[in-house]
Amino acid sequence: MNRLAVFLRGVNVGGVSITSAKLKAVLDEEPLTGVRTLLASGNVLLTTRLSAAEAKVLVEQRLREAFGYDAWVVVLTRDAVEKIAADCPFPADSKDQHAYLTLASDPTALDELVAAGIAAGADAPVRLDRHAIAWTAPVGGTLASPLTKVSATKRFKETTTTRNLRTLLKVVAAD
Repeated sequence: MNRLAVFLRGVNVGGVSITSAKLKAVLDEEPLTGVRTLLASGNVLLTTRLSAAEAKVLVEQRLREAFGYDAWVVVLTRDAVEKIAADCPFPADSKDQHAYLTLASDPTALDELVAAGIAAGADAPVRLDRHAIAWTAPVGGTLASPLTKVSATKRFKETTTTRNLRTLLKVVAAD
């Protein structure tokens, strides 16, 4: 059995509102089991015999059918999430900056995001593995960050999502 973490993109923003109870009800059906939602912001832990790629397809299909929106998720093994969080070189709690992790289902898209972000003026993010980069933004300046603006474009909508390091640490701790 595979222990997976599912990260929804664009849930509970932009008019797409899904309660944790409804999310769990839609996903907690074979071959997905032990479904737990975290933090009401599109973070899900589950167990399945499916691979991460197969689970991604199934979760997106279930979300689209149940909630009627163009759902996109990133699915990683829980071990990968733990390693990504542990490898982040930035502090989880700083008075001056927030630490973020952009997760990707497509490593090529992550490469393109890094290049586009740097071209837009972002500091070079730290590559943690093929599915994650770490970067920072000043407190109060996340939405103005060049990497935030680039990652919000249509090109990266299907393949990436960003979480605060504190959120990823809570996902790891919930395991």
